[in-house]
Amino acid sequence: MVLSILLLCLLQQTLAVLVPWLDDDPFVESRIQANKLGFGLPPVVPPNEITDETRSLPYEGFVPDYVIENCPLVHLYSEEVYWPADVSDFIQHFRVQTENGSIVKDAPLKLKDLKAGFRVSEKSKTLLPSEDTFLTALDDFNKDPRWLLGHKPDYSSGHIKDAPAILIVVDKGNGWVDAYWFYFYSFNLGAFIMGYGPWGNHVGDWEHSLVRFYEGKPQYLWMSAHGGGGCYKFDAVEKKARVQYKGTEPTSKILERPLIFSARGTHANYASVGQHAHDVPFFFSALSDFTDRGPLWDPSLNYLGYTFNGTAVTPVSEREEELGTEWLDYLGRWGDKQLKWNDPRQKWCPVQWRFIDGPRGPLAKNLDRTGLCQRSKWWNFWDGCPARRSIKRGQGLDAEHNDLVGDNCGILLYRIRPRFLRSLARLVMWRGVACFTMDYFTG
Repeated sequence: MVLSILLLCLLQQTLAVLVPWLDDDPFVESRIQANKLGFGLPPVVPPNEITDETRSLPYEGFVPDYVIENCPLVHLYSEEVYWPADVSDFIQHFRVQTENGSIVKDAPLKLKDLKAGFRVSEKSKTLLPSEDTFLTALDDFNKDPRWLLGHKPDYSSGHIKDAPAILIVVDKGNGWVDAYWFYFYSFNLGAFIMGYGPWGNHVGDWEHSLVRFYEGKPQYLWMSAHGGGGCYKFDAVEKKARVQYKGTEPTSKILERPLIFSARGTHANYASVGQHAHDVPFFFSALSDFTDRGPLWDPSLNYLGYTFNGTAVTPVSEREEELGTEWLDYLGRWGDKQLKWNDPRQKWCPVQWRFIDGPRGPLAKNLDRTGLCQRSKWWNFWDGCPARRSIKRGQGLDAEHNDLVGDNCGILLYRIRPRFLRSLARLVMWRGVACFTMDYFTG
């Protein structure tokens, strides 16, 4: 048991080391940018290369109705503790500090206090880049202060009045438009490994989904999970009939909206219910996320909307103008720096810690990408990002299996009887690696 935990922790930390290294590789980045999803249609273009002739949106600050009508609905986990939160409320409980603990901007903070850079003194002419700063909590987050817990959605409408989502629309040219929906939570409860943990907790948690449109029609849906994520053709994702709202008032129009399932604690996003491999390329039951059909959140009923042209953010209404846009340029950590080893709240399993650095914000999520994936995972050495044509089903007791859809060669394993022969087949197939490879390329 102890040896297994050590190996799992070592694997998880290896991923954490390799992922940033891949991010810094210019060759990887160029291959990602070269992954343009046209398939016979005009190519997707980075926003800073768009001309007046290739522009898809009429002007900055314009959000088409089709973006709101196809906003994903999010099933939060039924036993979730850390619900969606409001960034404006969240920020009031922090100060801005450098890595060595020096205070750059003291509490109380407002959203407008966050910027791309900070003056370290009144006489200083140089700016400290926000990338080198952290939001440091005034309270002991290990005691779950009320502001850390967030807000549940209204049962009937899915509206969360005290936790707006963040919508950033990016023109990708030639009829293509990307709609990024960001979901903010005050705390990320990390994974448990074989009953031990949680490991990888952090204050602040940014997750997001991407709906890519061509000439007003949704084509693809990508959803984040631990720095990576899953990508689907829009038609493949489960939909739910939903009354259209104007503001907070229902209308007579019915829309078919895509469904996303948010995992317990980590808030990683998946396309189905059940147990999902956590940050590994094939199913690995000892390190998993869990999703179910818990409370339904409709982010379209309360959101802050912006457009982004690759360099500047433009608000879409007076509400966003009052809050300003400079806070989106803040590229520091939306949460505390990893706790020191001698902090009584900190725990350690070999090469992994209980509390790690907070995440970076929306503009650090590669919004100008032409491929669908935010970045390639460590094991994705070919840098592919295919869109699946069927839902990848969850595992476990709570999963909603359909053995004829979405599992490819895994179907053969389900049907093998008796059980010991099925186990032998899984062993021969390297515990699912062969199925994963087939699944990745055939979708």
